[in-house]
Amino acid sequence: MSGPRFGGSAGLLQRLRPVRIDVADLREVVDAVLPRLATSSLRLGLVQRSGAGSLVVLEEDERRVRIHLGELADDMTHAGVPATHEAMAAALTSWVDHRPVTDVAAAATGVAVLDWVDRGETSIGWRVVVRRGDLALPWTPSATSDGVSLLRTRSGAIDRARDVRLDLRVEGPVALWSHPVVPALSGAALVAPERMLERIAAAGPAMPDMHVVVTPRRPVACAGPAIAARLAGETTESSITLPWRRLADLPWI
Repeated sequence: MSGPRFGGSAGLLQRLRPVRIDVADLREVVDAVLPRLATSSLRLGLVQRSGAGSLVVLEEDERRVRIHLGELADDMTHAGVPATHEAMAAALTSWVDHRPVTDVAAAATGVAVLDWVDRGETSIGWRVVVRRGDLALPWTPSATSDGVSLLRTRSGAIDRARDVRLDLRVEGPVALWSHPVVPALSGAALVAPERMLERIAAAGPAMPDMHVVVTPRRPVACAGPAIAARLAGETTESSITLPWRRLADLPWI
């Protein structure tokens, strides 16, 4: 849901003929960039180990990420990151931005959206995501998260989803909901379908039998059943079409 973890996609030629990222060069970038990204809760550093290679260490609340510097260099190489200081710095910053979402962050700022349940993209469910800039990162509860905190986090995410400001564009019998910065947040409106119906009716057509065409991480289309089915058939991306009353019955991921 968050896009390439090293930033923008490299060109095809760059991915087919990548320039190897040198570990020594990456270490210089790590030494320069990580201190600028660290916060009071996010601890970043490089652990030097004699004879075993260095480890990049990320710690935030209950989450821990550790990766060999050489492995990180290989991953950047395979992703087609250019072997320049600026490109490696941008890729490293993006990698930190894609770190796992903590239970604390999910409880404080999480938003409920719809996402794919399976890799085959055949079913959808509710998921808590946390926004970081133009990213929406999915939250997976930690092993220490109990049932009470899980319910509290999901409830808070639903409440915050109601406050997400979305753009509504009505074109004939179709209403399109989108977020101006983070497309994955477009589905936040679906936590309150009755309010969606009211806003659509105020802007144009009434849709008492509204069906939604959900393509997770993309804008959400709303229309009557026949038109919604036609829209779903015309898109090249996987999507799910269902009546608005079924939204409340979808499972949590």
